[in-house]
Formats: sequence, C-alpha cells, structure tokens
Amino acid sequence: MATSNKSLSEYSSKNISDISTKKFAIVVSEWNEDVTEALYSGAYQTLLQHGAKKENIIRKNVPGSFELSLGAQWCAQDESIDAVICLGCVIQGETRHFDFICDAVANGITNVGLKYNKPVIFGVLTPNNQQQAMDRAGGKHGNKGDEAAITAVKMLGF
Repeated sequence: MATSNKSLSEYSSKNISDISTKKFAIVVSEWNEDVTEALYSGAYQTLLQHGAKKENIIRKNVPGSFELSLGAQWCAQDESIDAVICLGCVIQGETRHFDFICDAVANGITNVGLKYNKPVIFGVLTPNNQQQAMDRAGGKHGNKGDEAAITAVKMLGF
C-alpha cells in the first residue's frame, strides 16, 4: 500500500471476526514516544471499536524498537494471549544504525509469530524524518496503529 495515495486508517471490512473473547498484548517502544503513543492510541481504539474488551488489552512497554521482539516473545508465550501487536518508530539517521535495527526488528517479530503460531504484528514506522512519522501516526496518512490492530483482528479470523 502506497501511503502517499492511501490513509493507513482505511481498510476492508472483509474477514473481521468476533474478538470479544480475544486477548491482545500491545508492545510499545518508549523511543520516539510522541509517535508511539499516537500509534498505541490508534491500535487501542481500533480494537475497542471492533469489540475487544478493555480488560483483554494488555499494554507492555519496552525501551526501544530493538526490544520489541523480545517483548513480543514474552507476551506470545502466554497461552492466554491471542495476538501481539508491536508498535515502534525508527527514524532514518546519518549512520547505518537504522538499517541494522529495522532488519533485526522485522526478522525478530516475524520469528516470534512463527515460533508461537499466533499473529504477531509489525506496527513499526521506518520514516526518513519526524514529520513523516507524525503523518503516519494520526496525521495526513492516518494511523499505522489502526492498521496494526485491524491486521491482528483479520489474522485471528483467518
């Protein structure tokens, strides 16, 4: 999906199942907090709008995006958790640090989902700058948190 042409908050209503009994863990990076708090708000509200109960949405914070994989693993190993949503933001800098972090996080989150055979959702922004991050965390391109939450809902209905 090209975000220059589409809002991240728009999605198809196909394959949305009843999530009233499902339990979600949302793992949130504290780094780039203004962005990740907006992502969390979007994800949380989207889950509620689709029938999740407040008591079935658990938030866990990790220091940065690199730690999302381990945080997701700790949540996913809990058999009562049906899906894990990982939210973070890594902004491009002047060094290759960005490349290493983004690659590690994407692979780590993927591996956790495969290991525990449950949805573990990659809701990590990888923008070039702060403005692009804000545009995707409730700004002109919608909210990637919304997209991450609806992805979890749809995967539970797979």
